[in-house]
Amino acid sequence: MKKISRRDFLKSTSLATGGLLIFSSSGFPSIMMKDRSFDLLIVNGSIIDGTGSKEFIGDIGIKDGKISLIGKVKEQNAREVIDANGLKVAPGFIDIHSHTDADLIINPKAESKIRQGVTTEITGQDGFSWGPLGGPELDLVKKNFREQYGEELKWITIGDFLNDFSQRKFSVNIATMVGLGTIREFVIGLENRKADSEEIRKMQNEIIRAIEEGAIGISSGLEYTPGSFAPAEELIEVCKVAPEKFRIYATHIRNEDSFVLEAIDEAIEIALKSKSKLQIAHLKVSGKSNWHKVDALIEKIDRAAHSGLHIHADRYTYVAYHTNLSSLFPLSIRDGGTEKFLERLKDKSIVNQVREYVEKKISNLDGEWNGVLISSVGKNEFKHYQGKTIQQLSEEFGMNGYEATVKVLLDSENQVMMMGFGMEEKSTEKILAHPLVMISSDAGSHAPYPPMNKEIAHPRAYGTFPRAISRYVRERKICSLEDMIKKMTSLPADKLGLKNRGRISTNCFADIVIFDYNKISDKATFTEPHNYPDGIPYVIVNGEVVISNYEHTGKMPGKVIRSSDI
Repeated sequence: MKKISRRDFLKSTSLATGGLLIFSSSGFPSIMMKDRSFDLLIVNGSIIDGTGSKEFIGDIGIKDGKISLIGKVKEQNAREVIDANGLKVAPGFIDIHSHTDADLIINPKAESKIRQGVTTEITGQDGFSWGPLGGPELDLVKKNFREQYGEELKWITIGDFLNDFSQRKFSVNIATMVGLGTIREFVIGLENRKADSEEIRKMQNEIIRAIEEGAIGISSGLEYTPGSFAPAEELIEVCKVAPEKFRIYATHIRNEDSFVLEAIDEAIEIALKSKSKLQIAHLKVSGKSNWHKVDALIEKIDRAAHSGLHIHADRYTYVAYHTNLSSLFPLSIRDGGTEKFLERLKDKSIVNQVREYVEKKISNLDGEWNGVLISSVGKNEFKHYQGKTIQQLSEEFGMNGYEATVKVLLDSENQVMMMGFGMEEKSTEKILAHPLVMISSDAGSHAPYPPMNKEIAHPRAYGTFPRAISRYVRERKICSLEDMIKKMTSLPADKLGLKNRGRISTNCFADIVIFDYNKISDKATFTEPHNYPDGIPYVIVNGEVVISNYEHTGKMPGKVIRSSDI
């Protein structure tokens, strides 16, 4: 390592007083402390800085929530010391596609996320955000919010949401995108039609307003109502008005199975024409008949990157997706919102046409009706559906699979989530190994105690990041550990413009995870998901130890990150 001058080193570490700089025989800078200069000192750890550089042994000094020293301290003179001998020390993981937002109201510890090393969550994904709220289903949103969180919905805009959360305490940092589906419902409603020029202008104004209020990018969900009703031309027009710094287009593409290649083409076109930075959400090829398309999919991404497009993707580390049960049904009967959708499910004149569509989609899942697992039901009287496959429910009801699915949707009033076993390991490994792919959970935070254990959560909510290391690095060796850590830290930080997170570097916020490489593993399964991972004894957020010796300390130092902070 290249030596630096005493003056430059002291200046870079803000230690011009209170310490004596010496150099070890290896040339690595060391500090002999004369007073208690650090709030927290991590010593003897194997540091993986998040940039992809090789790990090295060293100490990390933390003061006022930030990293103030990376070196070798001769005397452990600090308010708190963690001996990380034999452990890896990495930046806190950034979950770039997260659904942890309002759940922090009832689960401020965010235990399923913080315990797997996640320190920052980027929410407002798949076209849905907590502002601007409005349109025909606002009353339903307020009702569901009241029932789920036990309080009245206090906000309408992104700014109101962020202001509200700034007054709360929680264990992780959060930032939000603004959802184009949310904006479309606010301006147009739930109708399946093109926006006129005045509506386009209104949606553009809402994007500008949301970013001014704190949103850090834009998301779309093109398989969901009403985002699915927006043609590419509309998406181009609304994205192009965002300030260049925040013109990140994170998209759940229009199709992830039979037309996935065409959907990738559309996403690239939207990004190119709006001059946006593209992030393809939970990149996958779903359905047995489509698994062979993974190479063509990756080729399209590589070609776009080589042509100069700022393009990335994210992906979780499991082969089952998690979404609304209604997503199995054609868009035409979802037009107009929940009430009209449920009415159409009872319409005998279209049942054969709809059944044919759904059964074709199911035939492509691994296990067909056994490949659809009900994970959560919003109505308490039907919670017993959770944890069962549609095949099991159809036998219980004395119905075929399609009829059982309709019954579950009607009983739950469309408040039902499913897991679909649609991917394979081979294509999953290819996607996760790609240098432009980041790791994300695509999940909210949970806990194995009430009220957060009422749902059969997807195991990715508990194990995405540990599994990336244990299965895909330690076992499958799809990339180096340093490269995998980069996918979780500096790569998402750079994508979002978070210059002071995602790295172990002086003056960065002290978001840090300390793990045992030989022990780290995910313990959550599809049938028993509420299990914390193993091998992560310490997690630090903004300089505060939140997980200590595998236990939550009760500290909640998380911050709201706004566009003005970037």
